[in-house]
Amino acid sequence: MFTAPRAILLSASLGLGLLLMLPAAAAQAQAIDFTGLKQDTSLPVQVESDTLTVDQASGTATFTGAVKVVQGDMTISAASARVEYAEGGQGIEKLFFTGRVTVSTPTEAAEADEAVYTIATGEVVMTGDVLLTQGPSTISGQKLVYNLDAGQGTMEGRVQTVFVPGKKAKAPAKAAEE
Repeated sequence: MFTAPRAILLSASLGLGLLLMLPAAAAQAQAIDFTGLKQDTSLPVQVESDTLTVDQASGTATFTGAVKVVQGDMTISAASARVEYAEGGQGIEKLFFTGRVTVSTPTEAAEADEAVYTIATGEVVMTGDVLLTQGPSTISGQKLVYNLDAGQGTMEGRVQTVFVPGKKAKAPAKAAEE
C-alpha cells in the first residue's frame, strides 16, 4: 500500500490542523487537532483478513494476515488484530493491532508498531515509532493518544515535527528601474 515504511503519501490537500503547543525541539508532548481522523464510532466495523481464530471461552477473535478494519471513512491495516468482545458477546469492546499498524482517512494517516482501539470511548493509543501525516505536515514520537469522537490527541516521546505553513512565500521584490 505504501512505498516506504516510514512515509505516508496522501493525495488530499488539508488545511493545517496542528495545534503546536511547544517548539518541536523542546517538546516532550504536543497536542494535536485531528480534522480528518475524527470519527463516528457508532458506525459498524468491518474486518477482513487471511485467517480468523475464535476463542469463545475468552471472548476473543484473532485475525491474522493482511488485516483490514474499516469504520466509515477510517481504515486500519495491520499484520494481526485481536478483537475483545463486550460482556455477553454483544458488540466489540477493543481491538488490539500489531505489525506496523496504519490508521488512515482520506486526509490524514498515522502509523505505529502497535495500536489499541477502544470502541466505546473512541480512543486510539498508538505506540512505537509513531508517524502522523496531515497534508504536507508530519509529526513523530513514541506514543500517540487520540480520541476519534473529540478529534483531539497528544503525541509523546521525543516529538519531532515538520510544520508546513499554509501561506505561500512572497515573490522577491523587483529592483527599481532607473
